Amino acid sequence: MNFFTLILSAYLLGSVPFGLLISSLKGVDLRNAGSGNIGATNVFRVVGKSWGLLCFALDFTKGLLAAALLPALLLSEPIPNAGLIAGAAAIAGHNWPVWLKFKGGKGIATSAGVLTAVAPWALLCGLGVWILTMLLSRMVSLSSILAALAVALGGWIFYPDEPWTLAILTALALIAVWRHRTNIQRILKGEEHRFGK
Repeated sequence: MNFFTLILSAYLLGSVPFGLLISSLKGVDLRNAGSGNIGATNVFRVVGKSWGLLCFALDFTKGLLAAALLPALLLSEPIPNAGLIAGAAAIAGHNWPVWLKFKGGKGIATSAGVLTAVAPWALLCGLGVWILTMLLSRMVSLSSILAALAVALGGWIFYPDEPWTLAILTALALIAVWRHRTNIQRILKGEEHRFGK
């Protein structure tokens, strides 16, 4: 029962749509503006830089709390990989929130929060690739896709003896790529949005 409570709590925490809430404060329905996504990048683009950074911080924090804090609060006894599994549940909540008919964001900021708690070396791999790709392409989507793949590769490099970590990091990378499938189509057509220098 405690484990079920952990998973449900992590999912519900992850499902809080901070991007939509922030944009609503500014009188904007993010689902009908910009890319239509409720994540930090669209908040940045539609509502403003400072609001986008706030959204990223909040989405990051809910992933971090789900992976690092909820297992300690809700489990009477330690369970192996509890933080990793709770973090995955939080990412699922962000991507498929029950409040929004399971239409959410792409989970990049929330994943970064989870990885900070459970796989920091893999996160550093992804962060390095994200920064380099963003500098070269100015496309957040391409940067996020390649960073997700780098995180999975970093998992195989730094955590080769942790099968649960490898499985979940690989799954999260594949989900991130799939969630960006429309972006991939626009990239191939040369139509993807680029941020300024």
